[in-house]
Amino acid sequence: MTTTSTIEHTDREPLSKHEIAAIIARDIPSGSYVNLGIGQPTLVADHLDADSGVVLHTENGMLGMGRAAEGDEIDPDLTNAGKVPVVETPGCSYFHHADSFAMMRGGHLDVCVLGAFQVSEHGDLANWHTGAPDAIPAVGGAMDLAIGAKDVLVMMTLFAKDGSSKLVPSCTYPLTGVGCVSRVYTDLALFEVGPDGVTVLETWSLTVDELAERLDVPLRRAKG
Repeated sequence: MTTTSTIEHTDREPLSKHEIAAIIARDIPSGSYVNLGIGQPTLVADHLDADSGVVLHTENGMLGMGRAAEGDEIDPDLTNAGKVPVVETPGCSYFHHADSFAMMRGGHLDVCVLGAFQVSEHGDLANWHTGAPDAIPAVGGAMDLAIGAKDVLVMMTLFAKDGSSKLVPSCTYPLTGVGCVSRVYTDLALFEVGPDGVTVLETWSLTVDELAERLDVPLRRAKG
């Protein structure tokens, strides 16, 4: 996951969900053991090259999960954690739900990709509850992944439906993990976050200066 100076793609529209997933797939190191969170992150499986050596783990008890199943491939008993039918890869294995969580908590995963309601400039993650009285909390295995995976990537739109930024100075929603996120992949930009703040690695549709006008966090450009 190396980068040179910030790249600005101002001659195109914001990325689609599948385009974001393809960029994440591009950045996952070969041979990694990876968990894909429920929702948008599961799309990453559809964009991994067969020869990438990446092994996908799902918290409902499968190692060696493949892409989403289609047509006659669909087996209702073979799904990812989001209940989406998937295919097997050669050598895949199955195990108890508890064993799957032991893998997550035991530090055996290299990368996890999660969705988020908010990510702070220092890498704090809020993705299980908005705090609203009528909201349904859905922590799932996110807390286990946030502390157990060696590298936590977030896939989300940069702005919520009300126009508010999901990349914030500090999270106002209940936290999932503290200082756990390293990169945030969005429809408008790719960010690196951490103790030193936010670095913009790549943009789509907007320039770094235009992003800075819409966000409440200081932005740095990557240096080549």
